[in-house]
Amino acid sequence: MRAVCLNRARPVEDQPLLPVELPMPVPGPGELRLRVEACGLCRTDLHIIEGDLPLPTLPIVPGHQIVGIVDQIGEGVTHCQVGDRLGAPWLYSTCGRCAFCRADQENLCDDARFTGYHVNGGYAEFVVAQEAFAYPLPGSISTAHAAPLLCAGVIGFRALRLSEIKPGGRLGLYGFGGSAHIAIQVAVHWGCEVLVFTRSEAHRALARQLGAHWVGRVEDAPPGPLDSAVIFAPVGSLVAEALRVLKKGGTIAIAGITMSPIPELDYALLYQERTVRSVANSTRQDVRDLLRLAAEIPIRTEVRTFPLQEANYALHLLKQSRFSGAGVLTI
Repeated sequence: MRAVCLNRARPVEDQPLLPVELPMPVPGPGELRLRVEACGLCRTDLHIIEGDLPLPTLPIVPGHQIVGIVDQIGEGVTHCQVGDRLGAPWLYSTCGRCAFCRADQENLCDDARFTGYHVNGGYAEFVVAQEAFAYPLPGSISTAHAAPLLCAGVIGFRALRLSEIKPGGRLGLYGFGGSAHIAIQVAVHWGCEVLVFTRSEAHRALARQLGAHWVGRVEDAPPGPLDSAVIFAPVGSLVAEALRVLKKGGTIAIAGITMSPIPELDYALLYQERTVRSVANSTRQDVRDLLRLAAEIPIRTEVRTFPLQEANYALHLLKQSRFSGAGVLTI
């Protein structure tokens, strides 16, 4: 099968993903094989490819926002059949035994494995997934538009939950890429007043189209203090900027898997029971809840598609924030 593979972490400008022919994967017990139709591009892919994250295995096929059709099932698969359209996200498997799994915090599992990081992902014609970690997709959402829901959407959704925003509350979003453009639609659906902080005029225009109450730059004065905020841009200095306009008792959720150093904070910014917390991975319930909402709202994803052979080019554009919404490889 065709795939693009990472043999050594390098800057995406150096074309680190190489075209390869790999043996067809075979699903084992409890697994199924997907014929990949689309795979979303994620900044986590960039962090893997460029070596910002420690790499547990090489070579590796990246990609973890996978939409595909079941074409083979392994022993013991009971809820899926050949021909089903499923999504396979970042969380590939958990142990089910550790303290975190037993406490409904499987996103923090001590032995979690991740798609496109520990096991080959969706930058390929076929991929194997665990039945317990693959999800039916709303029929009303096309394949390319469903792909970004599986990580950008789910992480944005979990970040909203962890920000403790309430229906009707005032929410700040810092950065407006693939994840934020989905999160804003959920927040507007909840009746929130959404304020978007971003440098890009194209991103500001999209935010307005999707219902932002106000858009501006980080240094601009918003129309009022925030009840909650989500930081999507991996820029540590944004923590102080968000605290500056956060109400007493408010919460900031940081949605990135990496971030530049957070500068020293004046304690007065954090005082009055303000909270800053990270967002790590997601649970299976997060995925189910987001997909249900996606059909209900309905969520409209903005996508730019690329063929598999243009993966390096597409990731280079993503790194430079050269398109709005989300990038998707079509296989």
